[in-house]
Amino acid sequence: MDITERFLNYTKFDTQSAEDSDSVPSTSKQLIFAEYLKKELEHEGFDDVELDEKGYLYATLKSNIKGKVPTIGFISHYDTSPDCSGADIKPQIVRNYGGSDILLGREENGEERIMSPKKFPELLQHVGEDLIVTDGTTLLGADDKAGIAEIIQAMVYLQKHQEIKHGKIRVAFNPDEEIGMGAHHFNVEKFGCEWAYTMDGGDVGELEFENFNAASAKITIKGVSVHPGYAKDKMINANALAAEFAKMLPEEETPETTEGYQGFYHLLSIQSNVEQARLSYIIRDHDRDKFEDRKRYIQSCAEKMNEKYGAGTILAEVKDQYYNMKEKIDPQMHVIDLVLRAMQETGVAPKVKPIRGGTDGAQLSFKGLPCPNIFAGGVNFHGPYEFVSIQSMEKAMAVIVKICELVGSYNA
Repeated sequence: MDITERFLNYTKFDTQSAEDSDSVPSTSKQLIFAEYLKKELEHEGFDDVELDEKGYLYATLKSNIKGKVPTIGFISHYDTSPDCSGADIKPQIVRNYGGSDILLGREENGEERIMSPKKFPELLQHVGEDLIVTDGTTLLGADDKAGIAEIIQAMVYLQKHQEIKHGKIRVAFNPDEEIGMGAHHFNVEKFGCEWAYTMDGGDVGELEFENFNAASAKITIKGVSVHPGYAKDKMINANALAAEFAKMLPEEETPETTEGYQGFYHLLSIQSNVEQARLSYIIRDHDRDKFEDRKRYIQSCAEKMNEKYGAGTILAEVKDQYYNMKEKIDPQMHVIDLVLRAMQETGVAPKVKPIRGGTDGAQLSFKGLPCPNIFAGGVNFHGPYEFVSIQSMEKAMAVIVKICELVGSYNA
């Protein structure tokens, strides 16, 4: 089985996670795919294949050398985003892409679903390659089933090429990354690695070991509902206070106005009526001090409104979600140097960049497993214009193989 067939098989499974679920994994359909993967790993000759009750799948590729070298790991998640349907995916392969518009499909009324390089210029970076695209009605699932295919294909390659010397390699596949829960039940001690890599980045060459510090903020506003005809000096309209609170946050510090290392406040939702309003925010910043300032600012806005409208009118609950892995990676930069060398030796130009988001690797790094993020090759994640180049997946696989080989030569 080649990497393309392996990935296409994975897209047949709907593994969408759900933010409003209290179960682990958040959707039972993820376990169906996990069971399939378990059987595949057993069939491919992996050792120590174990699927726990929460959907975390672990396996081992045994060392083929006598010397002792570090045990490293590779990790990907198998859930897909709640943002777009992952059911009944119909992947298509565009061979030798020429740089023009791609017809994904047609609506019932005949209207064409087009992916154009005018809107998605990143397509032009893959001219001449073979692209796997959707039919325009679902996401593709390259985030992160491409990563899974690359890891397994790399391990199968190493099994068939015993001349490539490597130490013990652990692999793991987990649920619920897309809802920020992927690393919560990951058993770092059982995984038993000195360091690992998530194969969950974007286009070719991306290497990420910086991410946002992240927190959530839930704002609850208590209003007083009175008949509007008799409301003078009595009514407190929670709708109006919600709008007032939102205006207190700087307009120039939102996702749509920031980039690079710039942080932001992001209003996810508002649920309100006269009597009560709830605002849900996420807070993001790469800089830890600025991150702490942002959390304090949210609280100060609530305090100011309580001074204006009365104590207890506004409640702000701010909770940390994850932190910037850079502070855990910096003392162990050899894990990055290895990737850079592997990319160089496989002809991949590195693109080191900060993640404007989070990754399982960030949480794992703070659990004692340094875990930067390497490209998996997918582009335009979480929507119907997602695509992945077959050649990009092959390059990611080659980088994995080379990392294993380089670690295997530590005592050579």
